[in-house]
Amino acid sequence: MIRKGFEDSLRRLNDDVLILGSMVEEALLESIEILKNRDPDGARRLIAYDERVNEKRFAIENNTLTLIATQQPVAADMRTLAAVLEIVTELERIGDYAKGICKISLMLGDQPLIKPLVDIPRMVVKAKDMLHRALDAFVRRDIELARAIPLEDDDLDDLYNQIYRELLTLIMSDPRKMDQATYLLWVAHNLERTGDRIVNICERIVFTITGNMKEMNNSHSNATSVVH
Repeated sequence: MIRKGFEDSLRRLNDDVLILGSMVEEALLESIEILKNRDPDGARRLIAYDERVNEKRFAIENNTLTLIATQQPVAADMRTLAAVLEIVTELERIGDYAKGICKISLMLGDQPLIKPLVDIPRMVVKAKDMLHRALDAFVRRDIELARAIPLEDDDLDDLYNQIYRELLTLIMSDPRKMDQATYLLWVAHNLERTGDRIVNICERIVFTITGNMKEMNNSHSNATSVVH
């Protein structure tokens, strides 16, 4: 009976991780729509929404620590609980990236964009898809999927580098475009960093299943960056 109660609590934790993941996925997608549509009210609303993301993270952490303290989990379960603590931290940071994009949108105001948003929307769609599948791998304990997703981070890096080159070309042709180009580069950087957070989540999934913690490097990650 004690074990069943623990397993029920663990399932609820998994569900809560998925809920948090869904909140972050939607925030990430919406932040780019807000940027595209030049929607200051939407930006302020999503910035405020980040507090709900934080509250959900802290609630999951509290429940996880309570389980650790009261149930004395065995090694495999302890790895799962440790992974939950790490994963919700990564999710909360991805939420921060969405909030940051909204702040950039407000800084841009209503000035016309110096270039159409093409690769940035592609980045967010790719990042959202990777995150969704990473969380699915966590719930299903799918080690092959968890190992495969980090390889796709190259796609985000390639898009980031493409954006960097285009913005640099615009600045060279007209230095007056430097401020907005820098803002847009920050947006792309937040999405590139989202990919890194997803790789971290996949590392934790593999650790949960195997007990081995290993950094999962992708094949040619070399995104140029001027913002850290």
